Amino acid sequence: MPVEAPEITVRPLSDVDIDAITRIDEKLTGRYRPDFWEERVAYYIRRDPESSRVAELGGEVVGFMLGDMRGGEFGLEETSGWIERFGVDPAARGKGIGRKLFAALSEYFKASGAHTLRTFVDTGQTETATFLKAVGFGPSALTALEQKLG
Repeated sequence: MPVEAPEITVRPLSDVDIDAITRIDEKLTGRYRPDFWEERVAYYIRRDPESSRVAELGGEVVGFMLGDMRGGEFGLEETSGWIERFGVDPAARGKGIGRKLFAALSEYFKASGAHTLRTFVDTGQTETATFLKAVGFGPSALTALEQKLG
């Protein structure tokens, strides 16, 4: 008899997700940053908890995607949806979790009046860049610039 795989559920971000996000981030980066994630999650919940989501598999948080709606930044007048941080537990990859999170945020941003979805990616993060390209991101007229201080 075939064994059914647990269903992936996507829901809005909550403060109870901090530990799970910290755990996923530690697996991805090798750094344990609970204070950082407590601050970031609080920020996104204050801004709009619907614009950030977590994915659960079998009742356990296995992925997150944090973003918000903004306008008037970088000389852009239109309100855009921004995806700022995301991650999927390496043990849960290959199940479409990132795509489900992306679809949920895209639908929310579109329903909220955004016509464009934006993000930045570090050119050294090839896996992240590959995912973003696979879900439809392409080059932008915006150019990221930086200057080292000190």
